[in-house]
Amino acid sequence: MKSWIAALVLSAGLFAACSDDVLVGQLDESKYTTGDGSVMGYVSDSYGKRMFSNVEFRSSGSVSLHFKTTAKLTMEAAVTVTYDETVLTEYNNKYGTSYEVFPKNEITFENGGVIKLNAGDVQSSEMKVSYVSDGSLSADKSYIIPLRIQVTSGNFKLGEEDQTRLIFVKDLTGIPDCTKYVDGKPGVKVFSCMEVNDTNPLNNLSFTLKSNGKPLVDALIIFSANINYNAETGRVYIFNNENVQALLDNREHYLKPLQDRGMKIILGLLGNHDRSGVANMSKETAQAFAQEVKAMCDAYQLDGIFVDDEYSDYEYSDITPGFVYPGQEAAARLCYEVKKAQPERWVVAYAYSTTYGLPAIDGMQSGEFVDYALHDYGGSSDLSSSYPGMPKSNMGLYSQEFNQGRTASESSLRSMRENGYLSHMIFAMDPNRSNFEWTQMSAMERMARAFYDDELVFDGIKYPKDWN
Repeated sequence: MKSWIAALVLSAGLFAACSDDVLVGQLDESKYTTGDGSVMGYVSDSYGKRMFSNVEFRSSGSVSLHFKTTAKLTMEAAVTVTYDETVLTEYNNKYGTSYEVFPKNEITFENGGVIKLNAGDVQSSEMKVSYVSDGSLSADKSYIIPLRIQVTSGNFKLGEEDQTRLIFVKDLTGIPDCTKYVDGKPGVKVFSCMEVNDTNPLNNLSFTLKSNGKPLVDALIIFSANINYNAETGRVYIFNNENVQALLDNREHYLKPLQDRGMKIILGLLGNHDRSGVANMSKETAQAFAQEVKAMCDAYQLDGIFVDDEYSDYEYSDITPGFVYPGQEAAARLCYEVKKAQPERWVVAYAYSTTYGLPAIDGMQSGEFVDYALHDYGGSSDLSSSYPGMPKSNMGLYSQEFNQGRTASESSLRSMRENGYLSHMIFAMDPNRSNFEWTQMSAMERMARAFYDDELVFDGIKYPKDWN
């Protein structure tokens, strides 16, 4: 790791989320009960997310908020949502961050920011917070709409953490949109997971759709950075081999062209044949490691991480300070702390091993702090019970491994889309491999037809590995 990055890691500050559905998710409401039997209220967005809202827009956009209570009320109730810059100031001071506010004059609140709940109901109708682009914001960072929520009427209480809310907003007006629409609705997101020891990520630029010229791939997963353990210091840290580091150091050449087309760049994180890994960090170790993850993402302008529990040599009998017994709870804790450290970025889980199904952490269901879950190769089962609160559209089915020829049928892919599962992963796409014509091209042509009712276009460019 470069010494200046190590220095940045040590001085890193704090806080991650994203989603794409219109259904109101479910929260674990047990944490909102009180000893005196009081009814608690809280505000969530249309994805059921209470921790953070994270949105991207071009020209204009909106977030829909709902008011909920843990029990039916006997009288009408209401809360008022207002723009309050002190909310962000308090947040930045508390967590050592330096987020900037979204311009107040570009924001409007439906119904004056008032959200009403009828007597006998437990959820209100939506109230939209809308915003427009004034052309002054950088597309490289998120801005904050800081909200304060106050009780207007009703016999309920708001917890302290529910009296404020941050909406992380990215204005991508000047950047092409990678999203493919089918019948006016967003289509499947394709995650291209690439073993970069031998594959150039620029190959993701070579495949587009005939009808609109948009890239087939929506996000690149760099496979992979490692979770390493220093036995002398007892520290868990990120290690990049020479190939991963070469791409990061030369991001302007290898990664920015993808982002300029609207693709996300996701850094894979997995074990590296020592005792550390995704699923055995203590709370304190996970919190410290999350800061290092944030520093890495900040330094190289990455859009999120991919959590994969493989290749760790966990200790099951000798549990030393900083570690816990390996399992799903520790894996969930790591995802939670990374999301908490950088709410504006994606946390993507590989639905495999200890990350196949994650429990709640600090009362938050895993769908609150994991944005996407991608099945192991061929996996086709519903993941809603494994990641409660996650929209079905963010679950990836029928993952394909092109190097081994493990592909999916067109009927399976079409069924996936028709049933509302709108995420999908391919691994080892590389037009320089010998099976490109008869395995990889055929598989991607099936994806174009099944996902978007379209045709795949290959521009004929094959990018070789050209770094040392």
